[in-house]
Amino acid sequence: MHLNKNENNKFISLWLLLITFLVALIIIVGGLTRLTDSGLSITKWNLFTGIFPPISPNDWEKSFSLYKKIPEYKLLNSSMSLDQFKIIYWWEYVHRLLGRAIGLLFLLPLIYLTIKKKLSKKNIISFYFILLLMLLQGFVGWYMVKSGLVDRTDVSQYRLSLHLTLAIIIFCILFWNYLKNINQNNFESNVKISFYLPVIFLIILILQISLGAFVSGLDAGQIYQSWPLMNQSYFPDDSMFRDLFSFKVFETPSLVQFIHRNVAYIMLVFFLVILFIVFNNNDLAYLKKTAILVFLFLLLQFFLGILTVIFGAQIFFASMHQLGSIILLTVTLILVFKNSRIN
Repeated sequence: MHLNKNENNKFISLWLLLITFLVALIIIVGGLTRLTDSGLSITKWNLFTGIFPPISPNDWEKSFSLYKKIPEYKLLNSSMSLDQFKIIYWWEYVHRLLGRAIGLLFLLPLIYLTIKKKLSKKNIISFYFILLLMLLQGFVGWYMVKSGLVDRTDVSQYRLSLHLTLAIIIFCILFWNYLKNINQNNFESNVKISFYLPVIFLIILILQISLGAFVSGLDAGQIYQSWPLMNQSYFPDDSMFRDLFSFKVFETPSLVQFIHRNVAYIMLVFFLVILFIVFNNNDLAYLKKTAILVFLFLLLQFFLGILTVIFGAQIFFASMHQLGSIILLTVTLILVFKNSRIN
């Protein structure tokens, strides 16, 4: 297959967009896997043979017997039936299958483009770095699952956050490369928002998503089901303020929820500053539509976060909150990209 330059750029753009979408999808499926407590249902990491799910009744019994050996079953789900086990198994299976599909769909075109010398040196470095991160993500995923198989009834919140954060980083790099590929030599202005404010907002957003993994890992969304106060006080009444500066801060559900709430407030105020700058400088008019989009999705995410707390992390609102974070991240990346494309 021979591609001219325009066809090659179009192929790369569509390929990057597909992988970016699939990474977003696996993040959402991973969140649902966590919300349904399905992540420990597959207790073995079989890279190749794990592609095939149990088919016969005997295969299902073998998989269920392995699950029965871990603390989650013994301490929390000892009354679980085989049919109930199949539900959580399929969530984790789809999550792992998506991971394998993403790996193959990224690797095979990358090999082809490399052999055919269709990539610039910058793209080669960037794409193989993404591949390295994907391989690392597979290891981190198993490292996370492994933490819940012996002494715990759930995975480590630290490893869960690492797993999600790495997925978010992969998503950002993929989408950034996609934006670069479809906007080659396309500069809109020679003025940008100063002090790297959009970049700072993006960093805070990624940190907030990482904090969300701690909230999920500790089931911190199921306590203090009130807003704007945590029950009757601004600070949770089961902790001391000095605990915020201790090593156990990320092991205390109420403190994690408190931090997550307050980072959301900071983000809202911070972006209002960005909006003020954009709408008070005519040279930044090219950013107005994107900035409004970011603000609207930020408000939506804020609202979904409140609903998630009020309804005790009920699966619908919690999953919508996770989906909202991906959408907010996407439009924020577009804003940062546009702000960086200057002469």
